[in-house]
Amino acid sequence: MENNIRIETPVTDEEIRKLKAGDNVLITGVIYTARDAAHKRLIELINRGEKLPIDPKGQIIYYVGPAPAKPGYVVGPAGPTTSYRMDSYTPPLLELGLKGMIGKGLRSKEVINAMKEHGAVYFGAVGGAAALISKSIKKAEVVCYEDLGAEAIHRFYVEDFPAIVVIDSYGNNLYESEPPKYRIQ
Repeated sequence: MENNIRIETPVTDEEIRKLKAGDNVLITGVIYTARDAAHKRLIELINRGEKLPIDPKGQIIYYVGPAPAKPGYVVGPAGPTTSYRMDSYTPPLLELGLKGMIGKGLRSKEVINAMKEHGAVYFGAVGGAAALISKSIKKAEVVCYEDLGAEAIHRFYVEDFPAIVVIDSYGNNLYESEPPKYRIQ
């Protein structure tokens, strides 16, 4: 990827506000994984006023359930899952300081509004490139919810994880801005 913007986690409000829809980004640092089952548990904790097993402040969550690692590998294929399944759970995490999400597919108006309010971005990762993406994952460990198997929350240490800013913290959205450019008149 040419003209990449490099970011390291945890990220700051200032760094997030500089990112624009369409930016190619390489992420280095810790990112967390979580899918819908783990999100449901996190929101239940929030609703009960209990401490979360991870601190979302300044963090990025990758919507993935990684495949088991083959011998000699840190993790198996780790491609993004469809993000809308996390939409009902996302605004409370953004309110607690979550700064980024990585997945694929559209996001709801409620999530986009919460991103604008709390300064967060939605990154797209290429579906179908799970084996390639996994090469940027250098360390992986289960943090909690081991009973969920692949959907447990993992802490990944990534180097130059490739992503594209699909929706920036101002609400600019590639899913809205780009399709009209390619419509046949």
